[in-house]
Amino acid sequence: MTVTELTTDPHPVLARLRASEPVSWLPALNGWLVTRHDLALQVMRDSTAFTVADPRFSTARVVGPSMLSLDDDEHARHRAPFSRQFRPREIEERFDAFVRAECERLVSRILPAGQAELRRDLAGPLAAAVMAEALGLADTDATQVLTWYDAIVSTVGNISAGLPPDPAGTQAFGELRTHIEGSVAEASPSLLTDAAKALALPEVVSNAAVLMFGGIETTEGMIVNAVLHLLSDPAQLAAVDRDRSLVASAVEESLRLEPAAAVVDRYATRDVELDGVPIHRGDLVTVSLTAANRDPAVFADPDTFDVRRPNLRKQLAFAHGPHFCLGADLARLEARIAVETLLDRLTGLRLAAPAVPTGLVFRKPASIHVRWEEISQPL
Repeated sequence: MTVTELTTDPHPVLARLRASEPVSWLPALNGWLVTRHDLALQVMRDSTAFTVADPRFSTARVVGPSMLSLDDDEHARHRAPFSRQFRPREIEERFDAFVRAECERLVSRILPAGQAELRRDLAGPLAAAVMAEALGLADTDATQVLTWYDAIVSTVGNISAGLPPDPAGTQAFGELRTHIEGSVAEASPSLLTDAAKALALPEVVSNAAVLMFGGIETTEGMIVNAVLHLLSDPAQLAAVDRDRSLVASAVEESLRLEPAAAVVDRYATRDVELDGVPIHRGDLVTVSLTAANRDPAVFADPDTFDVRRPNLRKQLAFAHGPHFCLGADLARLEARIAVETLLDRLTGLRLAAPAVPTGLVFRKPASIHVRWEEISQPL
């Protein structure tokens, strides 16, 4: 298996591995690839045997130690100041109106044109604006945030593929760090200033960068993948058109079929066996969320997009265990409102060009061009 296969269309080879060798050594990754749902859960739940706290961890090499790259007490210390603001019961109350207003603003801006590229006309700007609002970043320009984010994502992707880090990612993080430090220094009430009461400033910066990076990447991918899956399946789109309560399920099923984050990395803390396979201390163990989410032992007809699938919450797109995504409920809210707004406002929404998700670590189309019925202009 090559990195190119894993980046372009990994599903056939992942299915073969899952069926015959669910814990496989891949020279292309210089590590083990786990492709079965039950084994993925086992690895992600057991931080004593499989840790993120390793100097090779890709994101930590770009932004420094954070809740994403620490385990046990240090992980809890870094995560706690932020987790209080992302409790599920508070997400809708805090962000529903803001997300709806941003979606309306962005869709109204593209509406007269009759066509758009939704990744950068809607999904990316929405995700950047929401994360800036959530963190309390002062005077943040969404376009600048997306520029930083693109560079950081590229650098993390290069490291995961065994390539040299992109210097642009280091520069982008430096600029983001300066911006975050300035926001904290202003001492206005915000999530960042609250976190600074419990964490050192470099720790606040690293965790804020991880939250912003993850919040934009996951949400942007969720939105464009959900739109792509719906517009590619007329029967499922018609079902959602008839019953808007299915939008949340459509987003969840899209996450199952094509997780925006395709893999999570762990490192063996000791010699251990996984499904009878001996893994040595220090070995990289990569969990394929993409493969686990199409495990036929869990999901019937796993390659089919089905918005009425009964067991959608078993999908693992937000990982599992101690490192379950902190912003999962916020990302779900954004994706649901974005899809609802598009379907409500854009009559006859359809794909204008083929689009295919790609990516080794983060999977989504590079672009998604759509059209809708042109708006009649007054004479």
